[in-house]
Amino acid sequence: MLSTKQKIGWAVISVVVLVYALFPVLSILMTSFKSPSDLNSGKFLPTEFVTENYEQIFVGDAKDLFLPALRNSIGISLIATFIAVVLATLCAYAIARLDFPGKKLVLTTALVVSMFPVISIVTPLFNLWRQVGLYDTWLGLIIPYLSLTLPISIWTLAAYFQQIPWDLERAAQVDGATTWQAFRKVIVPLTLPGVFTTAIIAFFIAWNDFVYGIGLTSTSAARPVPAALAFFTGASQFEDPAGAIAAAAIIVTIPVVILVLAFQRQIVSGLTQGAVKG
Repeated sequence: MLSTKQKIGWAVISVVVLVYALFPVLSILMTSFKSPSDLNSGKFLPTEFVTENYEQIFVGDAKDLFLPALRNSIGISLIATFIAVVLATLCAYAIARLDFPGKKLVLTTALVVSMFPVISIVTPLFNLWRQVGLYDTWLGLIIPYLSLTLPISIWTLAAYFQQIPWDLERAAQVDGATTWQAFRKVIVPLTLPGVFTTAIIAFFIAWNDFVYGIGLTSTSAARPVPAALAFFTGASQFEDPAGAIAAAAIIVTIPVVILVLAFQRQIVSGLTQGAVKG
């Protein structure tokens, strides 16, 4: 049991961490409600709360830039996440279930690939994609996104699959189930918390990507929101677009917040269960 002083100490630390983490978000939120004339005032709170910036990205001059980018981000991130989770589930099951030479090398390679600097890949991909016709397309972003989401998904799920008692699979096979049926009807349901957590992580990685989005697109046909924000401009060359950018940043943050709040129990369960090796 913690003493009263320890509880107070942990409470103070928690408050400090929350303020440190949430202050930038609150600052962006306040900026999104400022008028163009109020952006350079130096005040944290807007002099007058206005919705002009949100109107600009939904019905104003920036809608043709923001709305297609929002559609692209949602579609590309969901498709990349789905493919990554399906492939990672099959790969992680094989790694956890089978003994074969180089199994540890596969996991190590997956971890190394996930840490590989993205900026060093963009230029070769830019040249290759232009030659094969994938430049500025959804598929041209989905494939590179798999290089970001698949390795970390394999690493996370492999650790989680190792916690599953394989006696359950053997018992299903004794009852007449095939290997695929045992995997689909017994193993996968037991690993749903880990699969769900992996899907959330993969979605966040794809949703937040900027380098691939800015380097492998040139029009609104496939450009995602993080890249589209770099092209925001004011009503004139003298107007600061910070308000519209802040409003767009708040809008694209809402899905992430909703996912975390709605499924926080599953996320915590997946992370904690997969972190302990039996």
